[in-house]
Amino acid sequence: MDGSPVGWGLLSSAPSMRASLPVAAGCRTSRREERPALSVVLPCFNEEANVEQAVREAAEAARRVAAAFEIVVVDDGSRDGTVERVRALQSRMPEVVLVRHGRNRGYGAALRSGFRAARYPWVFYTDGDAQFDARQLASVAGLIGGGRVVAGYRCPRNDGSARTLLGRGWTWVANRSLGLSVRDVNCAFKVFPKALLDAVPMRSRGAAIDAELLAEAARRGLRIEEVPVAHRPRRAGRSTGARPGVVLRALWELLWLSWRIRRDA
Repeated sequence: MDGSPVGWGLLSSAPSMRASLPVAAGCRTSRREERPALSVVLPCFNEEANVEQAVREAAEAARRVAAAFEIVVVDDGSRDGTVERVRALQSRMPEVVLVRHGRNRGYGAALRSGFRAARYPWVFYTDGDAQFDARQLASVAGLIGGGRVVAGYRCPRNDGSARTLLGRGWTWVANRSLGLSVRDVNCAFKVFPKALLDAVPMRSRGAAIDAELLAEAARRGLRIEEVPVAHRPRRAGRSTGARPGVVLRALWELLWLSWRIRRDA
């Protein structure tokens, strides 16, 4: 795929910029823009204990910042009661949309399904484990629009030492491999224009999906606005991101992405 602009207009060729926005203070920007229409995508795998909180916080955030919104929950082959919890929410919250995978296909595949189902021009995604309070979106609402991507970084990061070290190592490798310069590649708190998501082939099925999206955004001249977001310890359930198979698959996908981007360049 070539690097020609896709059709959302006003793409900036400026380099990536970091925005220093204090989360707790409820950051405001001087720029007042129209409220966007927003799709919120929540990938889930065995998040029975967390998904209701994640959906409710996402809906509260979207009501504050969006002119119209939907909550797209992608169940990636859960074997617990995640689907039943989401269906119960749908009976009271008509803006909730459920997308199901018959089997576990991976984090990237879940996001891809959510992006395809999204109907609105801007897409915010975070995880269904509720480790990020989606209501922080109100602090960065002024950055949504134009040729920008909003990318959170965990500040502070509330994971164990091994997982934190793995995350930092992954960010370093992704930055070096793909020519990026971001603080926290896999932070699950990002906003993308839907036009970009429609244009990118998104071949990653696993954890390399974040790196792929950021690299493709940078290639097309979008400005990556980095913002600090509070990160909560996992309250219930088990994370699968540090499993050896998941890590190896992500590394393989990253190597392939690096080769493809260099070939296209």
